[in-house]
Amino acid sequence: MKNIVLIGFMGTGKTSIGRRLAQRLGRAFIDTDAEIEAVTGKTISQLFAKFGVVRFRSEEDLLVKRLAGREDLVISTGGGMVLNPENVRLLKEKGVLITLTASPEVIHSRVKYKRNRPMLLKGELKQRIRELLEERDGVYDMADCFVDTGIYSVDETVEQILLHLSERKEI
Repeated sequence: MKNIVLIGFMGTGKTSIGRRLAQRLGRAFIDTDAEIEAVTGKTISQLFAKFGVVRFRSEEDLLVKRLAGREDLVISTGGGMVLNPENVRLLKEKGVLITLTASPEVIHSRVKYKRNRPMLLKGELKQRIRELLEERDGVYDMADCFVDTGIYSVDETVEQILLHLSERKEI
């Protein structure tokens, strides 16, 4: 069976929803940020601080290549993983891409107390979220399905994804 790949901006619920979706489907769950931390022995914040965004993105690229041959996974990606078109191609090859969205206000409410988001540490948080969303406008548009997690609970979002997958005969 194809992988189910959750993409979208940080704070849209990819990890929470991915875990619940994997449980419902009896599939293995992979959080790409957690995998990168396990492989490197460093937190995402430490990677950014010590090596910068380029090194982090290269770790993402390597991980996507390792995951490309696997099936039956639910994968929660880092928000910027799909900035590389090759990553998108590899993820789509054996997966269904689901974009999770939320308004800037909802994202802000979810990330405002977290200090593990290196891309959000520069400048005023609300403004930085808006800037990054603007920079990434259209980046997540290649998905097969879109769910606004700002209007659905985790369980409702999972149900929306399952409905879409059922209609596509992917489950």
